[in-house]
Amino acid sequence: MSGPGLKHVDSHSAIHEAALTEAMELNELLERLLLDDRKEQALEVAYVGVEHWETRTLRHAKEEEEGLYRELLEEYPEMKDQITALTRDHELLGLLIEEIKELLDTEGASAEVLTRFQSLVHVDLLHNQAEERILPER
Repeated sequence: MSGPGLKHVDSHSAIHEAALTEAMELNELLERLLLDDRKEQALEVAYVGVEHWETRTLRHAKEEEEGLYRELLEEYPEMKDQITALTRDHELLGLLIEEIKELLDTEGASAEVLTRFQSLVHVDLLHNQAEERILPER
């Protein structure tokens, strides 16, 4: 069963906004460090970014899938396609994180890593908008 914060648009939106704001701040810091050719610090920030996405967004996504999405499907079976699309978004976020980790292990912090982090923000923003559109239907 999902917690009350996941079921209400305002609180759910606040969860999303806080995580995205932090992610965007990390991206800006990573970009500055890369531009200043501070590779060691950039690598540290990139790993903090990975941890952020894994502990904030992907953990939240798992809670949604195990609670909110299941509850929505039970109550509104006609939402199956929307829930499937939202779940796929979560998978894409996870795939991007795996790509980032692989790039960090093989090449270190780079513009390519930053591009992946920026893609995470964009996919998550679109995902959150879609998700918040279906919450009022509850």
